[in-house]
Amino acid sequence: MFADSHAHLSMPAFDGDIADVVARARGAGVARMMTCATSMADAERNLGLARMHAIKGSAGFHPHQAKDWDHDSEAALRGLAAAFPEMAAIGEVGLDFHYSYSPHPIQCEVLRRQVRLARQLRRPLIVHCRNARDEIRNIFNEESARDAGGVLHCFSEDADFAGFCLDQGFYVSFSGIITFKKADAIRDAARVVPLDRLLVETDAPFLAPVPHRGRRNEPALVIDVTRFVAGLKGLPVDAVADATTANFDRLFGP
Repeated sequence: MFADSHAHLSMPAFDGDIADVVARARGAGVARMMTCATSMADAERNLGLARMHAIKGSAGFHPHQAKDWDHDSEAALRGLAAAFPEMAAIGEVGLDFHYSYSPHPIQCEVLRRQVRLARQLRRPLIVHCRNARDEIRNIFNEESARDAGGVLHCFSEDADFAGFCLDQGFYVSFSGIITFKKADAIRDAARVVPLDRLLVETDAPFLAPVPHRGRRNEPALVIDVTRFVAGLKGLPVDAVADATTANFDRLFGP
């Protein structure tokens, strides 16, 4: 069995054929899927899709949307967690200092608030980090993120930062980026992540792995990511598939 630990199935790219996308993934052997919201605008629809298709879902404020956080946002997330047992995580949250669509101080404050919320709700975090390693380190340490746990998704940093995430009790998830020509540092990071802390993902509809670059990504293609990671670690594909599925279940529930 395979597991896609991160996709965005509520995005418009899937509006016309979501049922076919899920069926295609299951037919290929992808038994577990997590569909992630990035803001309150798509959170309820995302969780509704998770319910409809019997997969896992999440809700949270992506760093790009951190500027939209207001005094009602925490209560809204609490309400969704109460209404949707499919909401297995708080996410996608984190910091993105590459695009900086939200001011950096606001991103940091909104991440802090969501770490606290995850601890209180006993939900793991799904964390995005781009060009913000030091700030993630500080916030994780100061807000006791290890008490919530979670995953650094679409990992695009180096082996040292992967080690920090592992020390914090987090899983590390690799996307199709690991198959790209210039991803040597990410491949080095994957080599140091032990099998019992490893996840794989598509981040669909983005980042289709080689040899599918340029097309819409979808959960069925997590198999290509799994095969690549298995080759990188010198392990049978089945061993990596089974381990990442077991890790998915430990983190998000079966």
